Amino acid sequence: MITITPIRIKDHYELLANMLKELHLSERTFFPKTAAWEDIRTDYMQHVIETQEEYDGACLLASKDGEPAGFIFAYIEEPDESRIEDYTGNTLYVSDGYVAPAFRRMGIYRRLNDELEAMYIRKGVRRIVRYTLSNNQRMQQFLASQQYEPVRLVYEKWLSPDGKNAIKLFTDFGI
Repeated sequence: MITITPIRIKDHYELLANMLKELHLSERTFFPKTAAWEDIRTDYMQHVIETQEEYDGACLLASKDGEPAGFIFAYIEEPDESRIEDYTGNTLYVSDGYVAPAFRRMGIYRRLNDELEAMYIRKGVRRIVRYTLSNNQRMQQFLASQQYEPVRLVYEKWLSPDGKNAIKLFTDFGI
């Protein structure tokens, strides 16, 4: 049986830190320039705790038969004067989500996403923003199946320490 429970990250620090580490390792398979978890763990954990507490954040934990299986985390981005869109309400930013390999293909992420969206739709959010890596086809397919549409493409250029040469970001993937 799968259960979804809202949790406070601060109260489940090690559990979430371990799941975020696994998410980070997974992201490194898509983008080798992803920082090592050990280098960012403390600051990133502080970031998610603060955004949960200060920006109406939510973290939902999925368990299967009592064993932690995955999570999703999001928070509200309040509108400010820098917006260029004509949307004027609060925006939900879905920051992180992960399902452990042993629990994939069971609909867990879909359930996490559905419950998260329903929570914030009840609060009046009408814009939900998510990012995914350009080569994460499974996530892109999932998002399309949930009626998300790509709006902007982010292009990045990383330079060598002397600033003279562009660094290839996806050399291992033939992109």
